[in-house]
Parts: sequence; C-alpha cells; structure tokens
Amino acid sequence: QVQLVESGGGSVQAGGSLRLSCAAFGYTYSVDCMGWFRQAPGKEREGVAVINTGVGETYYADSVKGRFTISQDNAKSTLYLQMNTLKPEDTAMYYCAADYGRWQCMTRTQALSGRPTYWGQGTQVTVSS
Repeated sequence: QVQLVESGGGSVQAGGSLRLSCAAFGYTYSVDCMGWFRQAPGKEREGVAVINTGVGETYYADSVKGRFTISQDNAKSTLYLQMNTLKPEDTAMYYCAADYGRWQCMTRTQALSGRPTYWGQGTQVTVSS
C-alpha cells in the first residue's frame, strides 16, 4: 500500500551534517505515523525520530535530541531528517517507516518503540572521527 524510498545517506566527518529524505508512494494520506529508525552492527534497532502526522507532534531519542530534526511536507509524500553535529555513534543504517494503525504514536514510548508496517530499504550513514 505504501512504498518508501530513502536517500541522502553518506560518509561525513564528526561535526558535519546530513539531510535524509524519504519519498512515500501509494496511500500516503492514510498514514498516521512516520519516522526514522536506525540499526548499527551488533545492536538492536533504535527509534530515532517520529512524527504523528495527525497532530504534528514529534518525538526524539535522547541521544539525538537537539541535533536531529524530523519534518514532512503537507501532503505526507516526503519525510525528512536533518542531522546536525553528527557523531561517530550516529553511524548506522537508517530506515524510514510509516503506518496507519498498527503503529501507535500518540506517546513518545509508543512512537520510538513501535512496530511500523511499512519500511524503506535503508540508507547508510557513516560518521568518522
């Protein structure tokens, strides 16, 4: 029902910035929650930033709060993640995710620990010291 395609990943030095984009195709107006997750080798998946598209509320992991900003266009067709002051610990595969029911995002806990239905293929972010 929904196809997600990420772009914008790459390799940067610590302190640099990257802007990730997620293009959504399909029944985008049915989407309630959209967000970014990441996973580094040997570590569990981590919720990074989520937006409740119905009310515009955003949620961030403590590790990225103040450095990352999630946003979307009015049509819900594109999701963004502006990443500033990048650190080596931000190195991971970043995935765009979306849902319209299974994944609840009315609270921070629900948003960051949810199980979205739709996922992108991922885009690699590598931050060097």
